[in-house]
Amino acid sequence: MGNSALRAHVETAQKTGVFQLKDRGLTEFPSELQKLTSNLRTIDLSNNKIESLPPVVLGKFTLLKSLSLNNNKLTALPDELCNLKKLETLSLNNNQLRELPSTFGQLSALKTLSLSGNQLRALPPQLCSLRHLDVVDLSKNQIRSIPDIVGELQVIELNLNQNQIAQISVKISSCPRLKVLRLEENCLELSMLPQSILSDSQICLLAVEGNLFEIKKLRELEGYDKYMERFTATKKKFA
Repeated sequence: MGNSALRAHVETAQKTGVFQLKDRGLTEFPSELQKLTSNLRTIDLSNNKIESLPPVVLGKFTLLKSLSLNNNKLTALPDELCNLKKLETLSLNNNQLRELPSTFGQLSALKTLSLSGNQLRALPPQLCSLRHLDVVDLSKNQIRSIPDIVGELQVIELNLNQNQIAQISVKISSCPRLKVLRLEENCLELSMLPQSILSDSQICLLAVEGNLFEIKKLRELEGYDKYMERFTATKKKFA
């Protein structure tokens, strides 16, 4: 990509607060963005070949609300990412991330987090510190179990489709705001699905197709009627 084209994008972003440069084969985070640390509210560098993020520069985007780096080659995130106190949306689908920074819980404004198609092997405990987090997508990772800490999650929707989950802590039923739980195409036996999800949780949409049991067997479990009451009430609400 030529310098003049990049300069034109930077000039536009200076006026709009939005920098979008997708599908350009970029191998690194554009250094030109250093000039815009106090302007930008949105950065979208999806569908490139970026392998790492510049720690010092990244931490200076104090007004940034949305950061999208889907379909890149990131293997790690710098701690400085967690300085973005206004960040509400973070999309990192289809990278090569194995874990999140230990400071990730400092992203206090974060509402939507997308980490589909990475190499996470466990539910990141840092997510439990994020009080405004509404939607988390952890589909297409390598997560094998859901630990007790899940009960502290504040999310409304949790997508765990296409992992390798065989065990789920009963504490998932204690999630105070969890309404939508997606567990399609995992390794769950029916006996490993906590019955309290049906009888004693806030969950009104439970997606479990493609596991190691027939869906009709779910209907035979105690508490299924209670779950269907919540499901039907929600459906009517949005109809």
